[in-house]
Amino acid sequence: MEIGVPKEIKDQEFRVGLSPSSVRVLRESGHSIFVETEAGIGAGFSDEDYLKSGATLVKTPKEAWNRELVVKVKEPLPAEYDLIQKEQLLFTYLHLAADRKLTEHLIGSGVTAIAYETVELSDRKLPLLTPMSIIAGRLSVQFGARFLERQQGGRGVLLGGVPGVQPGKVAILGGGVVGTEAAKMAIGLGAQVQILDVSVDRLSYLETLFGSRVELLYSNSAQIERAVKDADLVIGAVLVLGRRAPILVSRSLVGQMHPGSVIVDVAVDQGGCVETLRATSHTQPTYIEEGVVHYGVPNMPGAVPWTATQALNNSTLPYVVKLANRGLKALEQDPALGKGINVQGHRIVHPAVREVFPDLAA
Repeated sequence: MEIGVPKEIKDQEFRVGLSPSSVRVLRESGHSIFVETEAGIGAGFSDEDYLKSGATLVKTPKEAWNRELVVKVKEPLPAEYDLIQKEQLLFTYLHLAADRKLTEHLIGSGVTAIAYETVELSDRKLPLLTPMSIIAGRLSVQFGARFLERQQGGRGVLLGGVPGVQPGKVAILGGGVVGTEAAKMAIGLGAQVQILDVSVDRLSYLETLFGSRVELLYSNSAQIERAVKDADLVIGAVLVLGRRAPILVSRSLVGQMHPGSVIVDVAVDQGGCVETLRATSHTQPTYIEEGVVHYGVPNMPGAVPWTATQALNNSTLPYVVKLANRGLKALEQDPALGKGINVQGHRIVHPAVREVFPDLAA
């Protein structure tokens, strides 16, 4: 099969769909890989690295897109819409619940669009979302600590505190992979940490992980209000598979936070769980609203592309190999991969996306 790897064009997105080592594996299986020039340079992979792995370098996005299978990292942007082809396989993150325009175009194109984030195992684990969730969770505290600095617009709080001065307070909304990894980082810095979640079972598991180092709270409106108002850093770590994230923090509640506090909403690529949050970019990552610093970059792992590309490929490569070897049959033979289909045959396939856009699913 011919496999295309375009260069990512989202703002400062330096990850790449296939690393040179992944290209080598696919070449050894008899497939042809066409990598756009400098597609991997931001992640530390030179064109020469790809040539040595057996890839063919192409100079234009069209040449990379004009293949049976296209492997990317982020969703296609409007400049790429016309490059998407009928009966093509597209394998990437999509997050369609927050992007009606892209959903409409994918339906019209006739492409089979498979989203990393909805590939789901029988135990409900999300193997292709997990590695980036781990990175985003860890980065959320790293970035939060940075933007709490006074020179960055924050209130000047050191999360770890110092002897004689209390540490900063971190409230994490959601105890899944993102929330768990954020808590690990925040604890490591010496912050006071709260995790709020609606699953008592999950909270029980987190107690075995963190013991008394984290305050574990059942998530409801009253608990959220108390935690958010008192926090120096609020991290949105909510995930509802395939759907838009629920709004948990209202504008009025943001207005009650300490001036210069920071919100990092990792759920932004699914619409965000904070009413005042809007998508930002690595170029302009923050803005201040209601006196609070908001960080809403939807491709956070793009900040660490060398690490993120390899972590993503470790998980995606087995599925890429299946698609390359078997084509559409792979989607029938592997139930987890089949659940990744969001759009196929000019219609929305994934039930959660259908619920978000019922008029498009008709």
